[in-house]
Amino acid sequence: MNDLHHLTAADLEAVLHHDIPLTREMGIQVLGWQNHQLRLRLPLAPNINHKSTLFGGSLYCGAVLAGWGWLYLRLKEAGINDGHIVIQDGQISYPRPVRRDGVAVCEGTDEASWEKFIKLYQRRGRARMTLNTRIMAEGSEETAVEFVGQFVLHR
Repeated sequence: MNDLHHLTAADLEAVLHHDIPLTREMGIQVLGWQNHQLRLRLPLAPNINHKSTLFGGSLYCGAVLAGWGWLYLRLKEAGINDGHIVIQDGQISYPRPVRRDGVAVCEGTDEASWEKFIKLYQRRGRARMTLNTRIMAEGSEETAVEFVGQFVLHR
C-alpha cells in the first residue's frame, strides 16, 4: 500500500512541474500523500523575500497547489480522469512569518462531503469543494498561514 502512495506523490510532483512550470522555479516538492493528507515543501531559497522570510505570493501558490494536488490525487484514486480542476476563490491569512522551508498541508474533506462532491460531478459534470490548507515552518506544528480555497471540477 505504501509504495502506491510514493508513486502517487512522485506522479503528482511530475504533473505539477510539467503542467505548472512555476512550481519547478519555486522548487516545490511533494513530501507525501498518506491517509488522504497531502504535504508539500516550499523551500526558502527560491521563494525568499526582502525580509529573509518566505514570500507571501509563494505561500499563496503553495497553499493553492496543496488543495489542487489533494483534489487531483483523490480523483485519481477514484478513477476519475475526465475533469479539470480550477481554483475559483481563495482567502489567505498570514499570522506568522516563515523563516525557513515551509510545509503546506491539506487534509481535505470528510467522506460524506467527498461522496456528495463525486455524485454531483457525475450527475452534472461540475462540482465545487472547499479545501483548507495550512503552512508551517519545517519542523514546527505552529500554523503560519491559513488558506481556504473554493475549487471547481468540471468536464
